[in-house]
Amino acid sequence: MNHPFHRCCLAWLGVMGVLVVTAGCSPDSKPGVAKKDETLHVTRVKTVEVAPTEVQRTTLQPASVHAYFRAELRAKISGFVKELKADIGDYVNAGAELATIDVPEMQKQREVIEARIRRLVAEEQRAQAGIDLATAQVRSSEAKLAEAKSQLNSAEASLAASSAEFNRTEDLVQRGSLQNRMLDEVRLKRDSEQARKEAVMSSVQSAEAEVAVAQSQVASAKADREAARAETEITRRQLDELDVLLSYAVIRAPFSGVITDRFVQPGDLVREASEVGSGKPLFVLSQIDKVRIRVPVPETDAPLVNQGDEITLTFPSFTAESPITATVTRRSGSLDPSTRTMMVEAEIDNPDGKLLPGMFGQASIHLSTKAAANMLPARAIRFEESGNAYVYVVDQDETVSIAPITMGMDDGNSIEVLSGVEAGQRVIDAHLSRFTNGQKVSVLTN
Repeated sequence: MNHPFHRCCLAWLGVMGVLVVTAGCSPDSKPGVAKKDETLHVTRVKTVEVAPTEVQRTTLQPASVHAYFRAELRAKISGFVKELKADIGDYVNAGAELATIDVPEMQKQREVIEARIRRLVAEEQRAQAGIDLATAQVRSSEAKLAEAKSQLNSAEASLAASSAEFNRTEDLVQRGSLQNRMLDEVRLKRDSEQARKEAVMSSVQSAEAEVAVAQSQVASAKADREAARAETEITRRQLDELDVLLSYAVIRAPFSGVITDRFVQPGDLVREASEVGSGKPLFVLSQIDKVRIRVPVPETDAPLVNQGDEITLTFPSFTAESPITATVTRRSGSLDPSTRTMMVEAEIDNPDGKLLPGMFGQASIHLSTKAAANMLPARAIRFEESGNAYVYVVDQDETVSIAPITMGMDDGNSIEVLSGVEAGQRVIDAHLSRFTNGQKVSVLTN
């Protein structure tokens, strides 16, 4: 049957047969062609060598800004706040008055001590008058003594003359030139002079005793004066001590800075701080024209930080500004047991007050110790979704193997490889493709 549908089917079968015959005779069906295509699809890559390089070690750590000096000002005495002379944000110079505390009971104590001093000064004057009187008595007694000694000399002279006259008269009586009556008269005169001498000697002894008593009175008066002076001096020192306590009634700034906190109001009762740092302070004063930058350095890098190492500081508050460069001013020299970090400080001038205590930033410390490290360009290192790093290692027969690595320091261009690869091995440089273990690649030569 020559039906149109049958004719269409036969025509379609004929076309399919021609296509099959044509395909079977095509040159692409030769066995060697598939191998050639596989060779053409081997990925070409560039490699970099893991090379030990002497590098300047750096450590990137958080940094915080602290006032150069910060003082919490408390009261040394108890009383009521009489007047406030400074408030939060005020810049004050060293020694400036910040507040005064009213202590009337101490003022009364001062008046009592001043009165006591006046009384003691009067006692000193009285003791001095006693010294003057005793000194006058000494002079009077010494004059009497001198007069008595003069009389004694006169009496001794008269006695000597009378004795000589008696001896001469006695000799004449023995010769018979004079009567015995004359000898008796001369004897009487001699005895009278002897008695007068003895009386004068008693006067001399009495005058000497008076001089000794007067001198003792002088010494006693001087002792009274010294005791009065000592008592006056003690009382004056008590007054000085009270004045020192009264000086604490004026709260003063120990250094120039900014009042960053105030916790007191006029009329508040403040009490003497029994311990350093106990209770709320009246004021908090911070010196911020110069600030301290504190950087906690971890245990691994702490031994490598030295005084004078360069620090590069960046702050989120000043992203449009250039980093700040400073140097390590001091290092604590010990680790904090709770954080296993060592505190490092740098000092920075802050004349415009831009850096505020409490600010946070980042500090890159350029350690003075150089070290040999296995370095790779940052572009040659890949990362898994979990964040683990790895590289594609290419062996001598150009076969790829995936090697997980542990990274060390990162300077932005190169990264230290602590483990996973060794010096001399080659890894695939930056490439858009992903590779698998055992995959063949073609290494491009430079």
